[in-house]
Amino acid sequence: MKSLVFDAGPIISLAMNNLLSILEQLKRRFNGEFYLPTGVKSEVIDRPLASKVFKFEALQVQSLVHNGTFKLIYNNEINSLTNHLLSLTNNSFEAYGNPIRIIQYGEMQALASAIFMESEAVVVDERMTRILIENPRVAAEILKNRLHAPIKAIQRNIDEFIHHTRKIRVIRSVELVTVAFEMGLLDNYLPQMEDAERQLLDSVLWAVKLKGCSVSQAEIERILKLEKV
Repeated sequence: MKSLVFDAGPIISLAMNNLLSILEQLKRRFNGEFYLPTGVKSEVIDRPLASKVFKFEALQVQSLVHNGTFKLIYNNEINSLTNHLLSLTNNSFEAYGNPIRIIQYGEMQALASAIFMESEAVVVDERMTRILIENPRVAAEILKNRLHAPIKAIQRNIDEFIHHTRKIRVIRSVELVTVAFEMGLLDNYLPQMEDAERQLLDSVLWAVKLKGCSVSQAEIERILKLEKV
């Protein structure tokens, strides 16, 4: 069966914009499974539920697990692959002889789960994770600009990571909300104003961007053009 594996970022972005409800309809349209790794569950449900911050959002995500929108996934093979991929990525670049930690556990567990499940894609908003999957050789330049330091790439680790992730596609929350827009799931928010559809889509794309989705203004303009609004 087809599947998507979710990292925490897109779920948080949707939750913070009151858009979690679109996931049930998106799953029906996808006609497959939406998986939530246990490490990601800890980020979006368990830890927030233990505090007062984002507790209500966590309850909303938990309800999506209870109603079957998300299925939890974890096994020893995924855990082993997660740790191996973390070791590769967090030892792929060095500054002044010190390895740079660039990926967190939850993001890597989502990626490892997608590899293990042979999923259609991993849903992740974080820029560096996406670049490592889609074009890891660009990561060194980004790190150089971010840290203002010379970066040494450990090519053998990068090459092995590329081998593991060569079949993985990335979907972001911007793609999720664009499909939801196409399906009419956001029509209740159509404003009573000129260019209503364009205003709605533009607003929701910027909403997820401002809540953490890595998408440029140029990409948003391109989506608006492709949607012909």
